[in-house]
Amino acid sequence: MSTVVTRRRICETAVDWIGTPYLHQASTKGAGSDCLGLVRGVWRELYGAEPAMIPPYSPDWAERGEGEILKTAADSYLTPVDLAHIKPADILLFRMRVGVPAKHMAIVLEDDLILHAYWGRAVTKSFLSPFWRARRAYAYCFPNVRD
Repeated sequence: MSTVVTRRRICETAVDWIGTPYLHQASTKGAGSDCLGLVRGVWRELYGAEPAMIPPYSPDWAERGEGEILKTAADSYLTPVDLAHIKPADILLFRMRVGVPAKHMAIVLEDDLILHAYWGRAVTKSFLSPFWRARRAYAYCFPNVRD
């Protein structure tokens, strides 16, 4: 992949999704999106086609499942980042309970501000509060990003 994008462009693209209603497994700006759909939609706007088809998945954050499916996909298409060094435009994966896979994600907009979608909410900005900080499991960056 040769497309190079800036952190600013990623954040500007992501913010355009604010208000998109929550819809499980959807990724269409203005029509419906879940947390993964937000990242997928931003990817398409920045890079074009998605790198892989997404199989069906459960919206249940407490599901024990068959391993770290979301992390495995992120490892394949995104660049890992140290959680201690996240920057705007990075992607956070959250583990909602001990012993369950990471099943939620958000895009960092500022040091203490994330953009995400979850059940009952449209795509929205949220403070990276102690609740969310305690559940951070992994961090990634879109490919070929420059500051």
